[in-house]
Amino acid sequence: MADAPASLVHPAQALAAQWGSYLQHDRRRSPHTVRAYVATAHRLIQFLGRYRAEEIAAEGLLELNAADLRAFLADRRGEGLGPSSAARELSGVRAFLAYAAEQQGRHAQLPRTRAPKRPRTLPRPAAPDEAVELAENAADAASAPWIGARDLAILLLLYGAGLRVAEALSLTAAVLPIGQTLRVTGKRSKTRIVPIVPAVREAIEEYVRRCPYSLSGDVPLFVGARGGPLNPDLVRRAVAGARRRLGLPDTLTPHALRHSFATHLLARGADLRALQELLGHASLSSTQIYTAVDAARLLDVYRHAHPRA
Repeated sequence: MADAPASLVHPAQALAAQWGSYLQHDRRRSPHTVRAYVATAHRLIQFLGRYRAEEIAAEGLLELNAADLRAFLADRRGEGLGPSSAARELSGVRAFLAYAAEQQGRHAQLPRTRAPKRPRTLPRPAAPDEAVELAENAADAASAPWIGARDLAILLLLYGAGLRVAEALSLTAAVLPIGQTLRVTGKRSKTRIVPIVPAVREAIEEYVRRCPYSLSGDVPLFVGARGGPLNPDLVRRAVAGARRRLGLPDTLTPHALRHSFATHLLARGADLRALQELLGHASLSSTQIYTAVDAARLLDVYRHAHPRA
């Protein structure tokens, strides 16, 4: 690899900034995701400039091959990047290259390289950023923008309101417009009221706006590509694909988003009885498993941080 002159200016950096604006305004991605993805794009451009000892323009991004990507990942790993973070970096690179190709009216032919394997760990709830990033990655990979908006709304509903997949897919368009709360019918036809945070409400509203089918009355709120009821397996597949691209553990399933919702609320001091109501558990014992999960997390922090642990 030749040393690139420090004075090189890379025109592709303007494309990275444009991509950030697109993610924020058109794809409505979270500020965290936008910052992370744009930073990845700039790191890639700077690396290619050093690697090729030349200025990198938008057109040059479409000439990347698998060896280039492996070199980039090796460079990042040499800076101390772990397997999980490297897998997310690769996901960001692929998304940026797909955008670059689209802007030039070309079909994205992305170099094929495997994401680093994540070491096996004990099951744990997703971190808040992981849960949101998973939902956004699944949305970005959808076959159509409205399907991406649908998947994002569903996954944020699972994490942001603690719904089961079946509960989310059983919602009808009669719940529109979405207010500050939502009535959900769970197991054994038990109903409960769950609060809807602004981010979840906005995601649902964006999906409804983009959906090409009429959503009113008793028709399903979340529909499939042909306008019929959505198969829950499609939600699971979308999560599996995003999980693989981001290098997240196999335990991060759609139902794990509900577990993450519960664990995070408990960690913030939520009352166990209130959590039972939010989750729709018939028995308090079903809710008490989250105290064990939270205790395990605290013990893990203690063992890693305490000098005498």
